Amino acid sequence: MESLSGSSVLVVDDERPLAGIIASYLRKAGFATSLAHSGPDGVSSAKELDPDVIVLDLGLPGLDGIEVCRQIRTFSDCYILMLTARVDEVDKLIGLSVGADDYLTKPFSPRELVARVNTVLRRPRRPASSPSVAAPAREFGRLRVDADGRDVWLGDEAVPLTRTEFDILDALSARPNLALSRRQIIDEVWGPGWVGDEHVVDVHVANLRKKLDDPPTEPRYVLTVRGVGYRMGTG
Repeated sequence: MESLSGSSVLVVDDERPLAGIIASYLRKAGFATSLAHSGPDGVSSAKELDPDVIVLDLGLPGLDGIEVCRQIRTFSDCYILMLTARVDEVDKLIGLSVGADDYLTKPFSPRELVARVNTVLRRPRRPASSPSVAAPAREFGRLRVDADGRDVWLGDEAVPLTRTEFDILDALSARPNLALSRRQIIDEVWGPGWVGDEHVVDVHVANLRKKLDDPPTEPRYVLTVRGVGYRMGTG
């Protein structure tokens, strides 16, 4: 299976046989792969190795996957793919609310997991402008979005966003008068090859609104367009 060579993956799962199988498939696909088998080891390994992607199990000893994800998000914006043996939708949404980018429910095919890792690493990025023609920041009231620098400001305060949250805001703010459907947002942020529950967009939008102090009952920046999806507000 084709992969993005040179990319690194950290697998954090206490089921050692499963973790070994996942690592074997990832290595065969060309990824530099490391393993950790507990929550605390996952956090320390993420700090030490600075991987491009973390495959993170929800049920871990020491710290569960939710807490591991929360701690990793304090120092890394790597892609996080969460694994869960629980089919309850709440578990998936909680995982995404602390910064996971995607999830898979066990049991799954290792080939599917490798495909998901490839998908997040191939997520399209808008090419940055050269310094001499850098695009001006997009302004929506107190909100400023610097697409080239991937910075977001609310007044004088920087707003720390995950990659996924920024990419969604980038897609919306680039065409502020256009309402984008969930599928259009997924195609721009995750890529057209992504397969899964399109309501994952809603979870990331909810997280984005919290960070922008943008209540869904009276939104100023990210507006819901009923029956369509989302568009930017004027602030």
